[in-house]
Amino acid sequence: MSESDKAEIKACPIASSINIFGGKWKPEILYFINLSPRRFNELKRLIPAVTQRMLTQQLRELERDGVINRKQYLEIPPRVVYSMTDLGNTLIPIFKQLEKWTQKNIKKVDDARNNYREANK
Repeated sequence: MSESDKAEIKACPIASSINIFGGKWKPEILYFINLSPRRFNELKRLIPAVTQRMLTQQLRELERDGVINRKQYLEIPPRVVYSMTDLGNTLIPIFKQLEKWTQKNIKKVDDARNNYREANK
């Protein structure tokens, strides 16, 4: 663990965790890979707004952090499949809690956003 990682943990104990699965596309990537192992182009079709470069970067970071597994099959053409690791599967209960929180509170968040926009016109 680098010194900056240690400093980050001391500053905010959940920051390191959020950095692992946070970001614009990682939650969606993990959602679809959790449903079933996926190939790159399949993920690209499921998340059409993500660029190829960003999808590649996010997959590499998730693999680096041990959350997903990348398996390359020795076929022609080569086939690569991404799946959840045991470590990645430990995130699923957290995501389910976030989903419950969202379902319970999204109306309040939307109302707050609307109120903010109205107050700041």
